[in-house]
Amino acid sequence: MSFLHYVRAFRGIVWRELLRFLQQRERFFAALVRPLIWLIIFAAGFRAALGISIIPPYETYITYDVYITPGLLAMIQLFNGMQSSLSMVYDREMGSMRVLLTTPLPRWFLLVARLFAGVLVSLFQVYTFLAVAWLCGVELPPWGYLVALPALILTGMMFGALGMLLSSTIKQLENFAGIMNFVIFPMFFASSALYPLWKMREGSLTLYYICFYNPFTWAVELIRFSFYMKMNWEALGVVAGCTAVFLALSVWAYDPSRGIQQRKAAAPAAAG
Repeated sequence: MSFLHYVRAFRGIVWRELLRFLQQRERFFAALVRPLIWLIIFAAGFRAALGISIIPPYETYITYDVYITPGLLAMIQLFNGMQSSLSMVYDREMGSMRVLLTTPLPRWFLLVARLFAGVLVSLFQVYTFLAVAWLCGVELPPWGYLVALPALILTGMMFGALGMLLSSTIKQLENFAGIMNFVIFPMFFASSALYPLWKMREGSLTLYYICFYNPFTWAVELIRFSFYMKMNWEALGVVAGCTAVFLALSVWAYDPSRGIQQRKAAAPAAAG
């Protein structure tokens, strides 16, 4: 296949996902409601009681709402990655992806194109949230909004690849919501999104190590440092490595001959 075929396919997949997002306004508002509740209600209640000491990348004391903003951005991307994966399940069984997976186009290319489309949607949600947060008094370095873009793309790819991997392994579509809750909330709460790791270590050494080995922690730290125009090489390595692993496993697992419909059809035959 020529390069032009790849370009057309990539453009078609991305454009279809963007159109779907524009037609689902409730998905856009739902993505903003969760982090805004944390920012306006939760952070406001702790703003006077909690302050964050001078730790990298900060050069001065900051308020609690400023500290949790990078974690809320990562939460938006994580939820979007899981929602995109849920729609991926439908597409794989009875939608466009079912047809695309049987075309001569490489499976890795189709999945990366779909993943990139999901990242574009998450970026729109992230920067809309940042605009609302700015109106609420959360001010980050002006250049950080631009410098953080590559970090947001990479973390969005990691969460999207994780969701894609989970969606490729489910046997019943009804179980996907439970899997989402089992993954999203532990990853969010057992991370540095709400509290610094050194505070976790003071409270519980076991919890500290759980947070330390949580990929969500390193995604939050990569976003946090990038907004202050600093590089956390450890976070970059962990996020890039997890993205590569999740994506490679997704490409291997997304076999069109192992879909839900095929398993349902094979079940009676096996029983007989």
